[in-house]
Amino acid sequence: MYMDDYKRWLGAELEDPALTAELQSISGQDEQIKDRFAVALKFGTAGLRGVLGAGSNRMNIYVVRQATQGLANWVKTQGGNQLVAISYDSRINSDVFARTAACVLAANGIRVRIYDALMPVPALSFATRYYGANAGIMITASHNPAKYNGYKAYGPDGCQMTDDAAAVVYAEIQKTDILTGAKMMDFDEGVKQGLIQFVDDDCKEALYAAIEARSIRPGLCATAGLKLVYSPLNGSGLVPVLRVLKDIGITDITVVPEQRDPDGNFPTCPYPNPEIFEALRLGLELAKKEGADLMLATDPDADRVGIAIRCPDGSYELVSGNEVGVLLLDYICQGRIEKGTMPENPVAVKSLVSTPLADAVAASYGVEMRNVLTGFKWIGDQIASLEAAGQVDRFILGFEESYGYLAGPYVRDKDAIIGSMLICEMAAYYRSIGSSIKEHLEGIYLKFGRYLNKVDSFEFPGLSGMDKMAGIMASLREKPPVEIGGYKVVKVTDYTKAEETGLPSANVLVYALEGGATVIVRPSGTEPKIKTYFTTLGKDLAEAQAQKDRLAEALKPILA
Repeated sequence: MYMDDYKRWLGAELEDPALTAELQSISGQDEQIKDRFAVALKFGTAGLRGVLGAGSNRMNIYVVRQATQGLANWVKTQGGNQLVAISYDSRINSDVFARTAACVLAANGIRVRIYDALMPVPALSFATRYYGANAGIMITASHNPAKYNGYKAYGPDGCQMTDDAAAVVYAEIQKTDILTGAKMMDFDEGVKQGLIQFVDDDCKEALYAAIEARSIRPGLCATAGLKLVYSPLNGSGLVPVLRVLKDIGITDITVVPEQRDPDGNFPTCPYPNPEIFEALRLGLELAKKEGADLMLATDPDADRVGIAIRCPDGSYELVSGNEVGVLLLDYICQGRIEKGTMPENPVAVKSLVSTPLADAVAASYGVEMRNVLTGFKWIGDQIASLEAAGQVDRFILGFEESYGYLAGPYVRDKDAIIGSMLICEMAAYYRSIGSSIKEHLEGIYLKFGRYLNKVDSFEFPGLSGMDKMAGIMASLREKPPVEIGGYKVVKVTDYTKAEETGLPSANVLVYALEGGATVIVRPSGTEPKIKTYFTTLGKDLAEAQAQKDRLAEALKPILA
């Protein structure tokens, strides 16, 4: 079957000569052909994501056309404005795929609002809501290596598509011939007919206004003298992040020159992920040279932000996503109470794999902390439920340990623009009172205990990878461990059992251990990995780290 598909593609007059050249180059190489054609990229709530190249198991214009035709078929059943918003980041072919999607939608009589230059995930979520669109499309593979691209689909609420909607779109995709099944219209013709329009300045300005309205201490940054080094990691964050930071009064900003301009090859870091030291190395070197108070970096689609802070001895320390989430929660609560802007019955939301330290901090301020499944759409879902009840102003912060933050209901996905703004404002505030982020974080640990949160990943590449992952998860359910690293398992929570958790079914296992530590095991939703999340609590960092090391070592034989 896969060989027939390969021959069909090889014999077709493909519009992209690079795809034909790739197909010719793998002639006679069964494994290479199988890898591209034995399966198709599966469309789910996170859309599509895959390696660039030829075939149904790769990201190319034909896969994008097929996916968009499936989406168009769904939109046509939805009534409403019959409009889809589109944005894209700096990845290879992101602009091409965005325009391709616009052409398919226009050919189906669906109106399009597309950004005229690369803009990040939060801008797409915002435009979807601003224009009352039926759906949104973001062309990105987030923080994956350069050889990847992807296609994120959003519902009318600006949140990633629901399971039900994604299932309908996937069924429509399967009915659509990958090479010939999608309707197409020339882009310029779509513009001429008024079916394709660019996102206007009103929408862009409204996004910036919505973000800046969430400032906790307006005007503070203009006088605090904060010195910042910033890296957009060759992605889409440069324009919006600098715009907002300058609007709030931060002017001493040095951008990492090698990572300033959009470049989908990500020449300075093979993995453009602000969670990883190598991606931040140039920024850290520049921060040391400049004597910056703070260094921050946003990923290519600017929905995540990572930071490094200057310590009293002049060195720089990376701050984890969990720590930034806790710091932001504490800063927002303290500042809003001080300013009299805290809503009644405030609500914060985090993923269940994020640190329980946040629960303790929230409780200390009288804030309700809601824990949801991994994936920011579940945080968006909580905002939507508050909005439906006329209580959306109760929402003060949502975060995930993987460096995603949102401090307002204006979008429904994580937003590195507001994350950058509030982190800088927080740093400026602590600087203005003779303190620092580092000192304040140590104060939080002193008050609540030394929590340590670490994530390990086990990769399972290739076609057999998903089967191996499924086998490991099944084995853990069939023979649940009674102890891990010498610590007795006191409770196992299986999130596939929705009737027990009260949350939608998810492939997540949580082990509560004697003494208070937890271990969470879950397959990644976007990459061929099983992730393990460790939370340990000690009298100091060394004790918490030693326990984490014991637990991780005990899990290796099971997951390796």
